[in-house]
Amino acid sequence: MRLFKTLRLASRDYAHEWQMSGCFVLALAAVLGPMLVLFGLKFGIVGGMLQQLVENPETREVRPVSSGHFETDWFERMRGRSDIAFLVPRTRSIAATIELNSEKSGHIVRAELIPSGYGDPLLPAGGRVPESMNEVVLSQLAAEKLQVAAGDRIDGSVTRHYAGKKERTHVELSVAEVAPVAAFAREGAFADVRLVEAVEDFRDGREVPELGWQGSTNPDERSYPGFRLYARSIYDVAALKDDLTGQGIEVRTKAGDIELVMRMDRNLSVIYWAIAIIGLLGFSLSLGASLWANVDRKRKELSVLRLVGFRTGDIVWFPVTQALYTGLLGWALAIAIYFAAAFAINNMLADQLATGQQVCILLPQHYALALAMTVGAAVVAAALAGWRSARIEPSDGLREI
Repeated sequence: MRLFKTLRLASRDYAHEWQMSGCFVLALAAVLGPMLVLFGLKFGIVGGMLQQLVENPETREVRPVSSGHFETDWFERMRGRSDIAFLVPRTRSIAATIELNSEKSGHIVRAELIPSGYGDPLLPAGGRVPESMNEVVLSQLAAEKLQVAAGDRIDGSVTRHYAGKKERTHVELSVAEVAPVAAFAREGAFADVRLVEAVEDFRDGREVPELGWQGSTNPDERSYPGFRLYARSIYDVAALKDDLTGQGIEVRTKAGDIELVMRMDRNLSVIYWAIAIIGLLGFSLSLGASLWANVDRKRKELSVLRLVGFRTGDIVWFPVTQALYTGLLGWALAIAIYFAAAFAINNMLADQLATGQQVCILLPQHYALALAMTVGAAVVAAALAGWRSARIEPSDGLREI
């Protein structure tokens, strides 16, 4: 009951001296508001750059620079790594082509065969992928030239020079899906690895029993000149590059672009937190000094409370309660300042941004963090005044009556 009465008296005193209370709130908002805008810009700009890197699968690609000899065991071992999201072997580029035509179009499209499968980062998540040797996912350009859509059937043909004569073989293919333009800008067909291997075997004069293509017997062990590899996240690219380089495999990545953005994020974070700590420390000292002076000014009233039975712990809550009010109201006013500034900034740069993109933006957890820091700083500041109020004796009020 005494604590409840202390909180009630502190609240009424805070509302009675609204001019002074308002000055405290404005002082806090003047410090916190610009910091929120600054962090919103930092998070919006750098966070947007990081998001673009994350969403672009090419950023996670690890591409071999030259041809090598990669055995099946190497692919099985690498697929067991947790930092690899997708890995399939590549055949020779000169052999990974196929001629496509359809009944709806008089054009013959020479398309590049791209080994694919489940989890291919270039294909839309949740979309169809080639599941057999008779299914392909066409690039947008190839589908337009063939005038086909998902579910249509097309003819694929491959030529070779074997036993002194030119041969051509055909395979009926089903269009499982049409990939978006961003997946592959040229004429291409995402195919099951087995179909890509079959085309290479046919061109090399080897038989492909699954498709009825005649030729010499296949060798027991196959090796591949390259691979398609994508890291699980942009943060795994650098480590993968170092590991492959250690294996003697020269690769090309966008680790430099990733590191540039991450370094920018780290540097801006250090600058922001330095400014935030200095600002909050200055405000805490200012609020603590003001509350100390307020306790001295109300020394007589507080001593009377001690005289009528309030304990030291109850009196300490007097400045703490008022500091909490200042922190909450100052945070709310700072949020309002941020919203106004963010709206103006985003509206000013709307013509230069993509649809839905924002330069100045904060997430709900950022508001909660700002509230926790503000209230925490206010409570720390109030601790100084609380210590001062705890030293007030009941006899102090009697001397001044």
